[in-house]
Amino acid sequence: MRDPWEVLTAGSPDADRSVLLLPGGACAARSFNLVMADPALAGARLVATTMPGNAGAPPSKDVSIPALARQAGELAKTHDCDVVVGFSLGATVALDMVRSGQFHGPVVLLGISLTTADEARFFRTVVRASQKIGKWPMALLIQLMPLMARSAKTDPAHKKELIEDLKRNRAADTVPLCGEYLDYVAADRDPAADLAALNNPAWVVHAEKGDGGLTDAERATLEAAPNVTLVTLPGSVFFLPDEAPQQIAEVISAALAQAA
Repeated sequence: MRDPWEVLTAGSPDADRSVLLLPGGACAARSFNLVMADPALAGARLVATTMPGNAGAPPSKDVSIPALARQAGELAKTHDCDVVVGFSLGATVALDMVRSGQFHGPVVLLGISLTTADEARFFRTVVRASQKIGKWPMALLIQLMPLMARSAKTDPAHKKELIEDLKRNRAADTVPLCGEYLDYVAADRDPAADLAALNNPAWVVHAEKGDGGLTDAERATLEAAPNVTLVTLPGSVFFLPDEAPQQIAEVISAALAQAA
């Protein structure tokens, strides 16, 4: 039986600094392999996890974002992590960790959708249709994801692993998880203002195209926040940790430099 929170580690257990890495929806811990191997993070302890219900990992009883944030917070405490990094769904969990006080250090948010306006309409349509008429629209999307990954600009061996992990997803697990995620980002609040009001140093990383984005109002709020650094990667990048590992590792290194 697989653990709902599978863990993949790199680096010395005696390292002075540790990082928790939360992958995107449908992805596994090893989607961060190239980031973890980057020389910019040499000397740090790196802890990547496959979150429940993703890449074939069994779902937990409560797959709401706050519940996942609480569980991830416990994982961060267990491994004495100084920085939390999240991609897409993982970034939403990481943001809730700092907003709810589960984590108090620097946070790196990769490809995060702060509100419904940032999330792809096609994805929203598939999830809501699957909730209403059955899981088959999500099952079709899961079949398409490996085809999308074939165009990822990454190491061939790593791409093979990424495709394998995407194929392990199950619609029955994914629909409840994605429904909870969409409910969370649709809630009546201002996540950009919340992030700007925190004491946590934060990095928000997006590509010019491919991984979602920010509204003009969200971007203006974050650009004015003294604790937030916005990073825009050139070109089209969908799988940020897989396709831009060096740039992501450099951002994480900057976050580690500000860890107390």
